[in-house]
Amino acid sequence: MTADEDHRVSTIELFFDLVFVYAITQTTQLMADHLSPMGVGQGLVMLAVLWWCWCSYAWLGTTIHVDHGVARLAMFGAMAVMFLVSLTIPEAFVDRPGGLFAPVLFVVCYALVRLLHLVAYLGAAKHDPGLRKVLLRMFVGLLPSVVLLAVSTALSGPWQLGLWVVALLADYLNVYLAGPDGWRLNSPAHFAERFGLIVIIALGESIVAIGIGIGPLPMSWLVTGAAVCGLALAAGMWWTYFDVVARVSEHRLTRATGTERTKLATDTYTFLHLPLIAGIVLVALGLKKAFVYIADTEHHTPGEALHGVPIWALTGGLAVYLVALSALRKRNLGSWNVQRLVVGVLLVAATPLLEHVPAAALLLVAAAVVLGLITFERLRFADWRRKVHTAHS
Repeated sequence: MTADEDHRVSTIELFFDLVFVYAITQTTQLMADHLSPMGVGQGLVMLAVLWWCWCSYAWLGTTIHVDHGVARLAMFGAMAVMFLVSLTIPEAFVDRPGGLFAPVLFVVCYALVRLLHLVAYLGAAKHDPGLRKVLLRMFVGLLPSVVLLAVSTALSGPWQLGLWVVALLADYLNVYLAGPDGWRLNSPAHFAERFGLIVIIALGESIVAIGIGIGPLPMSWLVTGAAVCGLALAAGMWWTYFDVVARVSEHRLTRATGTERTKLATDTYTFLHLPLIAGIVLVALGLKKAFVYIADTEHHTPGEALHGVPIWALTGGLAVYLVALSALRKRNLGSWNVQRLVVGVLLVAATPLLEHVPAAALLLVAAAVVLGLITFERLRFADWRRKVHTAHS
């Protein structure tokens, strides 16, 4: 059944997202277990693979009603295989002794998830030659990507990571260079809502990371205050996206038609939301490690500073998030959000200094920076509205 303009997110799509929640958690844990530039690189390419899977089904759900007929069975099948993908994430790069060879299992399950998507989409496109053509073109791009990922299972270290990057570029560039012709986006509000929900899911991971960082360790006044700061940081990140950016993006998408709409959806959501999610996941990694430093008084002193990969994940992730938000403004309104770019650059530049600040104070600084940015923007917007009102009175 073809989706219409008023189509909203279905419960089966939310159910599908639960598997993606677990996959994000596994990806964060993958990086936490391998705290090095290589480990972070593995986590980010893993996120890019998972993102491509999720986006594929988000596009499917905006074209047809995935809670009806064969599409529902395809969603359940994809959910099962996607769960296996999530379970193999910790061993996707380095297999653990005993059991199945996890890197190959990961690639096989990933290929099945993508093939199930294409089968369901081709079924929906049986009366649409243009959509069938673009789907077959997508399949042509998928084949070399899967082959390269399969070859990477025989490698290790930088060569393996490099082959993953090449495989992803082959898949991503195939879709990007093919252009928007042929794709259908029947329900823009539904599409925007799907991506808004996945941002909330990713932000939820940053809150879960706080709990995991504390774990079974005892509560203290320092942990309590730091937890409030961590939640304030997550809330500030929510505000910077949903207060204006999400609404403007949805408004622009809804007003656009035809090829312009699909091009806007591809740029704004499929591609520019990836660094947005990556930034959130990196912040979650930094928060997780920060709370280990704060709560584990047996191995860390109360005034110990976060350093190395964890602090760069926190500040760098927040900077990537702010730059992605500014890029969304540039795509939808034609101008950069300068203050967010400046704050992002300052965060990265100040990181060497922040490595000498206690972990709890670092969380306070990060939360204060984001909340200060929000306050500045609100006051600036209020001042702009007063000037407009005065000019028209």
